[in-house]
Amino acid sequence: MRILTIVLALLLTHHLSFSQEPADMLRMAWTDPTGTARQQAVGGAMVSLGGDLTAAFVNPAGLAFYRSGDFVFTPSFNQLNNNTTYKNSTTAAKRTALGLGLTGFVTASPTNKKNGSTALAIALNRTTWFGNNLLYRGFNSSSSYAQKYLEEIAGVGDANLVASKYPFGSSLAFNTYWIDTIAGGTNGNFRYKTRAPIGTGLLQENEIASKGGLSELAIAIAGSNHEKFFYGITLGIPFLQFERTTTFTEADATKALNNFNYATYQESLQTTGSGVNLKMGFIYRPLPQWRLGFSIHTPSFLRLTDKYSASITTDTENYKGVLTQSSKTFTNGEPAEYSYLHFTPFRAMAGFSFVIREVEDVSKQKGFITADVEWVNYPSSAFKADPSLLNATEEKAYYKKLNTAINTAYRSTLNLRMGGELKFTRWMTRAGMAYLGNPYHNIRGEKGSRLQYTGGIGYRDKGYFIDLAYVKTMGKDVHAPYRLSQQSFDLAQLQQRGIRLLLTLGLKF
Repeated sequence: MRILTIVLALLLTHHLSFSQEPADMLRMAWTDPTGTARQQAVGGAMVSLGGDLTAAFVNPAGLAFYRSGDFVFTPSFNQLNNNTTYKNSTTAAKRTALGLGLTGFVTASPTNKKNGSTALAIALNRTTWFGNNLLYRGFNSSSSYAQKYLEEIAGVGDANLVASKYPFGSSLAFNTYWIDTIAGGTNGNFRYKTRAPIGTGLLQENEIASKGGLSELAIAIAGSNHEKFFYGITLGIPFLQFERTTTFTEADATKALNNFNYATYQESLQTTGSGVNLKMGFIYRPLPQWRLGFSIHTPSFLRLTDKYSASITTDTENYKGVLTQSSKTFTNGEPAEYSYLHFTPFRAMAGFSFVIREVEDVSKQKGFITADVEWVNYPSSAFKADPSLLNATEEKAYYKKLNTAINTAYRSTLNLRMGGELKFTRWMTRAGMAYLGNPYHNIRGEKGSRLQYTGGIGYRDKGYFIDLAYVKTMGKDVHAPYRLSQQSFDLAQLQQRGIRLLLTLGLKF
């Protein structure tokens, strides 16, 4: 606990426009399986199975099972429901969206018993959906949002510096009198307080709306040797678009005239960028019906740009009335813009499949069972200063502290996926499940996990196919409205319920 407290204190003292925090890493890395409806219906397992375009994003060796070409198109519907408990009060929020899942094609050479087969695939997939609405509120008599600003300016006795040096936080709070000087001080020796009446209680509310996603273009090649050993590699080109608006309000619970009515912090963040990664793997078939697979995913190397702005409105009643100030006052009326680098976690996965009645004519196979285990090294994720910046001493120091916080707060974990299919000539039925393990170190009781139940049906006939999948997600997570280094603070507990419907339309050629 003390290590994390020190790291958070260092992060809170930073006054530039950096908006990254440890939770940003998890948002991009703690992802559900995505792909075609067939793959989703069997719990997302695809490391050893092959024969599906999703293999380009999981284990490209699976593309070498193709004997002809496929084109697939996958629209989807997503819904996420959050029930969030904060200070013994529970609030619900919901987000729905239509999207486009895996779309692309694969082409393959005919099987050659001596030299094997080869395959090429180009596909686009929405690997992460950022759409979410979060709302929670509660009565708090132990802390105030403004205390994070008091920690930020601790030891800064010059009020002029406080008013101008922290344009995305403490300066806004100081200039609107959410925080103020303590009477009796002189410039250069000031100490500070918040005008929020913590002792008599504050009504707090946090509302966050986010949208966007992380998509990836995959270019994959695969081959096989004597139909025993299958191998492949994917060049991934991820590109990200993310938008988030946050509104946090705390108000005097007593409604008394005590020189504080309410204060509201509003934040707008837009993040865009792109990068590159590699995925490599193999599948070994010791016997015709058995398949063993292994793949690794290198970290995605992303260059991201944030556009960030914030504002604070405070009503101090008879003291100074209602005042508002925006960070744009300090940035020529425009959002602050900042570029940086991000490396996502390293991943390794293994799996096995058993094909029922494995024969060369896949139309005569009777089904399969398959299972995967995935290891995700969350602490390996990192943020770094943009190398194009000159004299980036302060930026490098900030990201070093941020990466230390990530290493402290998160741990490596295992994800499990399994499922199966039964074939009835042209029709298929599928079912599966997936479990995403806890990524937190549980320093303050943080816990998170996701459990998915999946199912679906498929139809294949005369060169075309249609697959439908249903994914039900049940999960838990935590969210901190603000973090303090000098005293305890409260976490909001999330219970999440989501559904995803996918329809894959395919054509063989």
